[in-house]
Formats: sequence, structure tokens, C-alpha cells
Amino acid sequence: MDIIAGVLGGTSIDNSLDTRKIDRNIVRLKELDWFKTIYDEERYHRLFFINRNIRGYLQSRSRVNKIIRSEQAQIKFMRFLDKQIQS
Repeated sequence: MDIIAGVLGGTSIDNSLDTRKIDRNIVRLKELDWFKTIYDEERYHRLFFINRNIRGYLQSRSRVNKIIRSEQAQIKFMRFLDKQIQS
């Protein structure tokens, strides 16, 4: 991947997470009753802090906007959470 990134003009792919973005997006989602309910549930709550996949998902402002606007996106997010609990 580094070779491809170098050819395309980049140096490498950054896989780090931006905690401030994630925390801001969680605050926005907590304004929604359904999200606040799952956020406060013990089985989900921990995922928001330690699960890299969930945190990466919540880092995206466009994904969070979609979750806020779309019931389908909310269902997809809940399925994703459940899948992360099982793994």
C-alpha cells in the first residue's frame, strides 16, 4: 500500500482515529432518544470507548449525519453494533 500511495503522491494511509471527532459525533447522537438508550446500555456502552471498528464508524461525520436522518441507517448501525458484540 505504501508503494501505491507513493506512486499516487501520498506518503501512506493513516489508520489513526480522531478522538475529538468521535466524541463530538457521539454527543450529537446522544441528542436522539434511541441512541441515548443504547449508549446507556451496559452491553453497548463499552463498545463506544474500546471498539476500534465502532469508533472508526463514528468518526465519519457523513455517516453520523446519515444515522441522524435515516431510520435505515439507524437499523444498519444497530446491526453493526450487535455484530461487534458477537465478535
